[in-house]
Amino acid sequence: MFAVHLMAFYFSKLKEDQIKKVDRFLYHMRLSDDTLLDIMRRFRAEMEKGLAKDTNPTAAVKMLPTFVRAIPDGSENGEFLSLDLGGSKFRVLKVQVAEEGKRHVQMESQFYPTPNEIIRGNGTELFEYVADCLADFMKTKDLKHKKLPLGLTFSFPCRQTKLEEDMDVDILALVNDTVGTMMTCAYDDPYCEVGVIIGTGTNACYMEDMSNIDLVEGDEGRMCINTEWGAFGDDGALEDIRTEFDRELDLGSLNPGKQMFEKMISGLYLGELVRLILLKMAKAGLLFGGEKSSALHTKGKIETWHVAAMEKYKEGLANTREILVDLGLEPSEADCIAVQHVCTIVSFRSANLCAAALAAILTRLRENKKVERLRTTVGVDGTLYKIHPQYPKRLHKVVRKLVPSCDVRFLLSESGSTKGAAMVTAVASRVQAQRKQIDKVLALFRLTQEQLVDVQAKMRAELEYGLKKKSHGLATVRMLPTYVCGLPDGTEKGKFLALDLGGTNFRVLLVKIRSGRRSVRMYNKIFAIPLEIMQGTGEELFDHIVQCIADFLDYMGLKGVSLPLGFTFSFPCRQTSIDKGTLIGWTKGFKATDCEGEDVVDMLREAIKRRNEFDLDIVAVVNDTVGTMMTCGYEDPNCEIGLIAGTGSNMCYMEDMRNIEMVEGDEGKMCINTEWGGFGDNGCIDDIRTRYDTEVDEGSLNPGKQRYEKMTSGMYLGEIVRQILIDLTKQGLLFRGQISERLRTRGIFETKFLSQIESDRLALLQVRTILQQLGLDSTCEDSIVVKEVCGAVSRRAAQLCGAGLAAIVEKRREDQGLEHLRITVGVDGTLYKLHPHFSRILQETVKELAPRCDVTFMLSEDGSGKGAALITAVAKRLQQAQKDN
Repeated sequence: MFAVHLMAFYFSKLKEDQIKKVDRFLYHMRLSDDTLLDIMRRFRAEMEKGLAKDTNPTAAVKMLPTFVRAIPDGSENGEFLSLDLGGSKFRVLKVQVAEEGKRHVQMESQFYPTPNEIIRGNGTELFEYVADCLADFMKTKDLKHKKLPLGLTFSFPCRQTKLEEDMDVDILALVNDTVGTMMTCAYDDPYCEVGVIIGTGTNACYMEDMSNIDLVEGDEGRMCINTEWGAFGDDGALEDIRTEFDRELDLGSLNPGKQMFEKMISGLYLGELVRLILLKMAKAGLLFGGEKSSALHTKGKIETWHVAAMEKYKEGLANTREILVDLGLEPSEADCIAVQHVCTIVSFRSANLCAAALAAILTRLRENKKVERLRTTVGVDGTLYKIHPQYPKRLHKVVRKLVPSCDVRFLLSESGSTKGAAMVTAVASRVQAQRKQIDKVLALFRLTQEQLVDVQAKMRAELEYGLKKKSHGLATVRMLPTYVCGLPDGTEKGKFLALDLGGTNFRVLLVKIRSGRRSVRMYNKIFAIPLEIMQGTGEELFDHIVQCIADFLDYMGLKGVSLPLGFTFSFPCRQTSIDKGTLIGWTKGFKATDCEGEDVVDMLREAIKRRNEFDLDIVAVVNDTVGTMMTCGYEDPNCEIGLIAGTGSNMCYMEDMRNIEMVEGDEGKMCINTEWGGFGDNGCIDDIRTRYDTEVDEGSLNPGKQRYEKMTSGMYLGEIVRQILIDLTKQGLLFRGQISERLRTRGIFETKFLSQIESDRLALLQVRTILQQLGLDSTCEDSIVVKEVCGAVSRRAAQLCGAGLAAIVEKRREDQGLEHLRITVGVDGTLYKLHPHFSRILQETVKELAPRCDVTFMLSEDGSGKGAALITAVAKRLQQAQKDN
């Protein structure tokens, strides 16, 4: 028993001594955690250099775009052909993906030899031979009658046109084995967005944000980048960690000075590194009693499978002895222990270096996604990773130590290069088919120049129709006279009260206008209108309004003062004078009884009488569109048009009295409130309405009414987008075909979300965040589609608005008999103000459709309040002028 213990002690001491000896000799091959973190940082810098257009030509790590834009989402299906070219033979496969709706791949393949004369010949000869073999395969498998998509995996650049000439195949994808590995694993695990090969060679690919890839146009979505990381260090970036053995190996290689990183990592070189180290140690008398064999002097005699065998857990030492004896050496027990440890250090360094570069990629992915923790999967293939008994465990451990903020799963690829090519082809085929369907939907919202000219002409006809006495009663564009007969001329002065009612908030303002200096000062207070008041009786509503006025006058210390008052009442009214307005119908959630068909000014006067505390001179009742025009007209006398592009949509303009048949008198001008939201209610624009517009209309509070407004205003654009998203999801083109409860909810897609999603400054990640807030779990590809849908809907809205406006400016030019018209449009509304592209598209459309009109757009500031006061001031000035006459 004592002898057994003694032998165990002797062996462990021997092992310890040999390990220390090798550690001292290979000190420079042992990499500390700090060194690995530094290598990780260096690789990050190389990635940046390779992605940037200016620095890519000199970058060692080339970061090649692969044009693979998406990973499998599980909906891929169909039959595909795959070619795997490389080496002395190549393989042709028929791949059946997702048979019977399951994530399932079936493969049938056949190997074909590649004769030397073909390999060493030119590209044309090679591909003629490949085409012949492919034709043979298709005939054998009875596929000649089918046109199948084809994916190719090969590691040398060739033109592949010959394949398409010889047979009926559709070449969709050209991939390298690293990309194939990632795609194969991504089919089984949707979190897989990195592929790594650790075999004869080494490489990595990953999904990069398009906005970071200078070499490819476009900022939307992601693309797989083939890093070609084997060349890391070719510019000297790794000189401090390269050893004398690395330099000797490089000098004896076929490509000296190239692929420095690969030569420290991959299976093609590890055995040779071990041989060079053993030879040097033997020469130094540290191994084999200083004896060397001819085999130990021969390049390539130790291969990677030898290294793997020597590091096996229990059989390693026995394997080491056997391998060394085969090399003509006579190793002692100590020699075997030392040689085994050399193998461990060389392969461990390989795993460490691989882990550092992979950790750099994972950190970049996490930062791109702007998350604190990244959950991701790395697809791995390659003989070194597969056959070396310790390699995977070492790699995984070091990666997790270097990036503790990443939860990484490693997934072994099966048939990565061949199945992967089929998966890339399947994804490309799916994306192509989906793209066609999505484009078909988006095409419904693309208006041609002819269609816009047609809308302009129809709007022009409707304007004329609404101005005529005979047709006015039936007109969908109501063309309501406002009895505002003049614009501010700068002489207006005094104090005025303004009321602004147009939503759940009600404002009372005191507006002080100074003559000549065009200076306006305003004081206001906002009051809430409770739902029970909005939907109670008319008397209750107007009593509440008067209570708010009383509170404001109290607050301003104006109780008892009689002031001229302008009332902005933003609901459709028919006016018979500037201070008379009959409510045609409530909108915006108001339902107060006994108001429709009544004069709202009379109702306000009655409520003031009931209160019996103050007297006010109600001079004008105005609409917010008119207020917008008047506010801008105060700054610019050329402003004769007012446009609201916000929650609702409307337009007013100064019309010649001679054209307004409903009002007596031919002299001067009067502002017409077009109420153009009803344009199309007679079916005249049904040819450009889509099924989504119909859905939105039918689900609204006023079906069949305000059709133009429902295509152009903020209140409805989000709802149109929602209807499209539901349809695309039903077709399986979005959100993995899952319609969430939130997406079924009417009104969740507010216009503010459209504005945010379409912002040029917004990365797709932020689009995904907005969609997640809406309960929509989107992929990167989903986010791109949602952004496109929002863009199509808002662009059409801006173009339609522009076509309507072009009709009005052209009418003004022709009415005045001018070759060229200069005019200003005062604009207000959240859609115009906040949407990143609406205003530009609207202006461009007007310019195209009314080229002889020079239109200036002026943003209104507080049109509804200030405008009401200015209309009141102008009305008082005109009244005074009449008295003086």
